[in-house]
Amino acid sequence: QLQLVESGGGLVQPGGSLRLSCAASGFTLDYYAIVWFRQAPGKEREGVSCISSTDSSTYYADSVKGRFTISRDNAKNTVYLQMNSLKPEDTAVYYCAALRSLARLCVISAEYEYDYWGQGTQVTVSS
Repeated sequence: QLQLVESGGGLVQPGGSLRLSCAASGFTLDYYAIVWFRQAPGKEREGVSCISSTDSSTYYADSVKGRFTISRDNAKNTVYLQMNSLKPEDTAVYYCAALRSLARLCVISAEYEYDYWGQGTQVTVSS
């Protein structure tokens, strides 16, 4: 079965950290750009970070720049999102999505373009 599985979400206090994982099964992530999206209650889903398949390019939304770090471990077929200095406004369901692409520049594409999506993991930042 071809799928992405996110993990690592949970409840954390403001200023805390979490590391999300996006693991692929049934296919290799080597040729895929990976994007982390999030959707807060009552809001549209937004792309927050992207990493290219070549690992030569990353992108961060202004809202998370300097606090979040995306990385990939192709040997483990997994992409990570390290989230530091978390704020209540980071509360959302986080999804990873994979787009088959060898482009060096990583950009957030339209949602319909992605080949695979995970089921999402809840991140709640609250005291």
